Amino acid sequence: MNFRRGHAREEPEINLIPFIDVLLVILIFLMLTTTYSRFSELQINLPEATAEKAQDRPNLISVAVNANSKYLVNNEATPFENAQSFSQALRRAAGGQKDPIIAISADASASHQSVINIMEAARLAGLTHISFITQAKSGK
Repeated sequence: MNFRRGHAREEPEINLIPFIDVLLVILIFLMLTTTYSRFSELQINLPEATAEKAQDRPNLISVAVNANSKYLVNNEATPFENAQSFSQALRRAAGGQKDPIIAISADASASHQSVINIMEAARLAGLTHISFITQAKSGK
């Protein structure tokens, strides 16, 4: 029994506003989580080298000091009386070498002052390149 003969049936509508809101949230999420690939603008082919291993530096002066403050310059025992006399020994060890490197090997128990003495003597001799030799810790 249809009591409403004169009235037409209303068609159901789909409300698009919530659908658009959900799509915008998904779009924002995708924009924030997307990683963009970076392509280099220049394609560069780097040159290759087949160089030999660098030879040991001939202008190296080895200075060693042990825990008893005994000094060796190029494996020769050299007494340390004062910085001035030790700088003369360093100059003799350098000979005519241009800009030699002082490689300091200090015992772990050597005093800090003995290393400073070598550095001061090198400064007085005009030798400015100083390097320290260490050894790797054993992995025990």
